[in-house]
Amino acid sequence: MLHDSRHRLNARPDTRPRHTAPAKAFRSAARALRAIVAIATMAFAAIGLSPSAAVAQPAPEGTVKAQHGDWQVVCKAPPPGSTKEVCALVQSVTAEDRNNVGLTVYFQKFSNGTKVLRVFAPLGVLLPPGLGLKIDNKDVGHAPFLRCHSFACYAQVVAEDKLIDQLKTGKSAIFIIFQTEEAGIGIPISLAGFKEALPALD
Repeated sequence: MLHDSRHRLNARPDTRPRHTAPAKAFRSAARALRAIVAIATMAFAAIGLSPSAAVAQPAPEGTVKAQHGDWQVVCKAPPPGSTKEVCALVQSVTAEDRNNVGLTVYFQKFSNGTKVLRVFAPLGVLLPPGLGLKIDNKDVGHAPFLRCHSFACYAQVVAEDKLIDQLKTGKSAIFIIFQTEEAGIGIPISLAGFKEALPALD
């Protein structure tokens, strides 16, 4: 079962894993989270993480509806009981010097208005340090990894207005993962097109 996260990126790193969420919030978001993992599975196969970066998955139904700069708008059919497609802004990259290390970044807006930034990292990532984020070389904070699937581990934060503004106005973001305690790997993500793609989630 998936766990929704209400963690927020903090200016001071917090490496303590936190896995709980209010039961009400979990129930309201569980269906949307399951749909996003389905989109994630599709995007790993369709958007281009190398086979060594993630286990190849059969692509479920889903469509790339638009391309804005370096971001794709990926949608799949509405879940049972809903008439609205489940869409996310997606970008997938590999480290410049390590072709077997890649990330897939999702930005999702739930039906209750909550906006979430979710990052999938390859299996084997060191979990306790969490995921670091810099935007235009400024530290934004850290987020804990919440869960590992058969194809990746993911970290997730609720994206508040300040972070969204940074993503809309910034030029590049660097997500930092650790494979050992001594060595962090910075993987750049382009922010070109994020602002233009964002209205697709409304």
